[in-house]
Amino acid sequence: MSQASDFYYRLPLRAGGQRPGSHPGTSHGNGQEFVTHASLMSHPDPRRLDVRASLRDVRGEWLVRVMRQRVGVPVQLVADVSASMLFGARRSKLAVLADLARAIGASAFRVGDAAGMVAFDTVEREDLYVPTSLSRGVGHVMAAQLENPALVEHAEAGERHRGDPVEGLLQALQRLAGRQCLLFLASDFHFPLARLDEALDTLSRAYVVPVILWDPAETEPPPANGLIALRDAETAARRTMWLRPKLREEWRDAVAARRASLQTFFSNRGLRPFWAQGAFDADAMSEYFFEANA
Repeated sequence: MSQASDFYYRLPLRAGGQRPGSHPGTSHGNGQEFVTHASLMSHPDPRRLDVRASLRDVRGEWLVRVMRQRVGVPVQLVADVSASMLFGARRSKLAVLADLARAIGASAFRVGDAAGMVAFDTVEREDLYVPTSLSRGVGHVMAAQLENPALVEHAEAGERHRGDPVEGLLQALQRLAGRQCLLFLASDFHFPLARLDEALDTLSRAYVVPVILWDPAETEPPPANGLIALRDAETAARRTMWLRPKLREEWRDAVAARRASLQTFFSNRGLRPFWAQGAFDADAMSEYFFEANA
């Protein structure tokens, strides 16, 4: 079992809710952020009495401090477990996704948030569903689901069946539609983006972090010229090609174009993707949230 490296995260916006936590909230309560003064009659909490403000009040009322409390926010991992996630030169993208799941569980537990997971390939994978929990080990439970050998066998068998992963994503997101949460959408996004807008529209109240998992072997072509056998990771379609400098250049251009299209797609929705290539870097994820809160 891999060690879970946690990361720092805070929502850069105010969240609703009554459960105390570490995120900026919209509700009034036993917090440390001063909002305003109010009459003791309207807010009968003598512990918050402000004597100096009361003596200065022109109406002669007793005034109490009204504070805004911090709240807890559920953390959800939406995991792509389609066949292309099995690819990887040293470690599969599915293994990197399991590292992310462990890190999310450890990070959420450290700040007192509940964490859970939904998964999809061409359909929602109900067998991999992990309900939100405040448990210390929820990250390891999610990772164990993603590292289960039966999942690999299912994905390999699924290579023979064409399908739209966005359809599976839409099904999985029905559990989360309209909920306020911090949501990590983890995938290699090796599918058409045309319907992804429809999926993201269901997450209007969530703070979405797209996590793009790529492997160096798919972004950088082999260095030597020669005959290579290629296989589509999703459909298992095979093709033989002669690798030469021109094809290598086209390969890199296609990767750059796809990266740019993903960046543009998410930017147009006000989202900033997090790129994980070959491994998950917890420090880089912390930096992502530092920049979001700057």
